[in-house]
Amino acid sequence: MLNISTKSVSGLIDRKQFNAYSKLKKRSHSRLLLRILILIFILFILCMFLPWTQNIRSNGYVTTLNPYDKPQNIQAQIGGSIKEWYVKEGDVVQVGDTIVRLTEAKADYLDPQILDNTKVQQEAKERSADAYLIKRSFLEDQLAALIENRDYKLGQLDIKNRQVDLKLESALLELEAAKVYADNAAKQFERMQTMYDQGIKSLTDLETKKLSNQEAKAKRISIENKIADLQNEKQNIQQEIEIVNTEVQQKTAKIESEINSADSYRYSLLGESNKLQSKFNQIEQRQKSFTITSPIAGRITKVLKNGIGEFIKEQESIATIVPVDYQKAVELYIDPIDMPLIQEGKQVRLQFDGWPAIVFSGWPDNSFGTYGASVYAIDNDISENGKYRILVIEDDSEKEWPSLIRIGSGARGLLLLNDVRVYYEIWRKLNGFPPDFYDPEKRKDVKNKAPLRKVK
Repeated sequence: MLNISTKSVSGLIDRKQFNAYSKLKKRSHSRLLLRILILIFILFILCMFLPWTQNIRSNGYVTTLNPYDKPQNIQAQIGGSIKEWYVKEGDVVQVGDTIVRLTEAKADYLDPQILDNTKVQQEAKERSADAYLIKRSFLEDQLAALIENRDYKLGQLDIKNRQVDLKLESALLELEAAKVYADNAAKQFERMQTMYDQGIKSLTDLETKKLSNQEAKAKRISIENKIADLQNEKQNIQQEIEIVNTEVQQKTAKIESEINSADSYRYSLLGESNKLQSKFNQIEQRQKSFTITSPIAGRITKVLKNGIGEFIKEQESIATIVPVDYQKAVELYIDPIDMPLIQEGKQVRLQFDGWPAIVFSGWPDNSFGTYGASVYAIDNDISENGKYRILVIEDDSEKEWPSLIRIGSGARGLLLLNDVRVYYEIWRKLNGFPPDFYDPEKRKDVKNKAPLRKVK
């Protein structure tokens, strides 16, 4: 009873009639519970001094490190209709294995002899171009003959011109002699006339001197006429040289114009021939592209086009293939606040979906079912989910990752930081402080960055 009232009723109650009073008298005041509590408290204090590995938790998924190891679609380079399938979903193929064969479905290429006809057209254009090349050769020979004939005529005219120069030089000398002779004859005639007037000489002598004077004048005039003729002949030779040069220039210009025309037609035909050759190569490559082969060694996971005769557009995906052998990596996404703590080479512990694990985040070495990894690359740009992506790869110094994990399966990572005491970690979290920053090169247990393996 609470004994609140001053009047007690305890004396009025027969305690022997109630079992509760007898049990209360038998209650033990053992200190076992107190000892247990004290032991727990001591253990708790001791645990505060245990080592604790700071870490950053993150989620991600399995991917591949090399871009050519990722799942990819097999596309048709050209459009066509499906003729025959050579694989089914789940088949493993090697590089070059035939996946599907197509048939032509475009009206412009339905001619069964299109390759032969295109080749014949291309060869005809080449022969036409060769004919213009032969014509050009003939025109060049004609031009060479014309220039040779001009040089021959000019040589003849040059010889003739030098001959006229020699004759003209000789005539000029004769003219000088004729002038002297004519002057002498005139003076002799004048003296004879004086002597005849004085009666010293006879009329016969006077007439003889008069005749000699007339002959001297005639000879001089004849030589002057000869000189004039030679000068006219020299002018005619110069005119003839100019005529020959003009005619040859006109004929040369005409032949060169024909040569240029022949070259123009020839180049045009060669251009058409090259176009036809390019068309021939395109058609030939198009026919080869009807057979679609596997670009890599992998497994056909999904067929996107079904049936026979179904039309496929150009660059349309027909199947998905996943590489058989590839180097695995894991994409993890880190909050921006934790990014300054992440460096290449930092150790990571991974847990994969489908593989049981017992994880002690503060004691990663005591965890079971986790796998070792190291940070390989860090994105400089934030992802769409507001976090930064990092790539981690397998640590060769630890046990291998499970061979049965698939691309796209989930993974959880523990990025290991500094080793601290438990009490410090509790104090840090209570105060909201970030984990301690450290340089991975200073950690003794941090391995060097794992090298990129080449997967054949």
